[in-house]
Amino acid sequence: MNEKSEKQVVDLDFSYLYGKPQSTGLYKQSCEDFNVQENLGFELTGEGEHVCLWVRKIGENTQYLARELAKFANIPARNVSYAGLKDRLGDTKQWFSLHIPGKVTPDFSQFESPGVTILKVVRHHKKIKTGALAGNYFSIVLREISDKSAFQNALQQLQNGVPNYFGAQRFGFDGYNVTAALTMFQGRKIKDRFKRGIYLSAARSYLFNHVVSARIKEDLYNKPILGDCVQFVGNRSFFPLMELDPATMGRLNKREVCLTAPLWGAGELTSELDAKEYETALLSTYHEIQAGLAQNGLKQERRPLLLIPEKLSATWLDERSVQIDFYLPSGCYATSVLRELISEPAIACNG
Repeated sequence: MNEKSEKQVVDLDFSYLYGKPQSTGLYKQSCEDFNVQENLGFELTGEGEHVCLWVRKIGENTQYLARELAKFANIPARNVSYAGLKDRLGDTKQWFSLHIPGKVTPDFSQFESPGVTILKVVRHHKKIKTGALAGNYFSIVLREISDKSAFQNALQQLQNGVPNYFGAQRFGFDGYNVTAALTMFQGRKIKDRFKRGIYLSAARSYLFNHVVSARIKEDLYNKPILGDCVQFVGNRSFFPLMELDPATMGRLNKREVCLTAPLWGAGELTSELDAKEYETALLSTYHEIQAGLAQNGLKQERRPLLLIPEKLSATWLDERSVQIDFYLPSGCYATSVLRELISEPAIACNG
């Protein structure tokens, strides 16, 4: 990757864990083929300054809908928040929160927007912040499956996990968001805070995916390196492995802890010894991205190398169409699961 070129195409050809899928297939042939339901992981209180809306949207953009809700409630757009962006090309259910202190709750039954239904209105004492969710339930229909047997085999392999890649949508067409981040680091002014955030996230995610891809290619995705940072499954606490003893390997095999890769930011890598040397060497050609992320206030964090879909099941609708259902923790991508199953890209939603 030539970081000095503004028009270069970012390499997004990351390694497959089980090899490129032998079966082709299509998804998102209609918005109803891609269902997502948000799980906050906590109950709303029923009272407070924030009006929370449980919304179903089909073929609609989360940000646009947030602005429309603000207009309807006659409040500033900044007073509307949500836990996460949901696919426009899909049938999704998610929560929005509107800060409306000391006022009567608007009659949201009068709100009208194509493809949008407000299912529930609940007051809450806190704003629903970005990232404040436990995860998402997915129900996805894949069509035109070319090889049912190969697909079934791939589905079985998924039980052992998939690379925890950030999805291609984070990087933009041909990795434009990463390139835009580089030009921003080189001095280009980006006034739009949302765009700045998108570009920073893309650059950081690119480095993470690069490390994961390399470890898969070198068969190190489930083999710890001395000094590797491992994370407790179920929370974000992590620590370096200062010795590779049988007890440690047992905890890894039981998935009490899992291997991680760096989310780059300011400060020293949290890995140690051989792992720190390995990660430093892998990312040695990306000094400009590393410096840019640190200068923009991001901190060193970690993210699991592998992702294991929960509640995974498949139902064949006919000989070439299958519905797969699974649950992913917050911040994980359904596209990272699908890319290990079928080798065709998504088809745009037709409505």
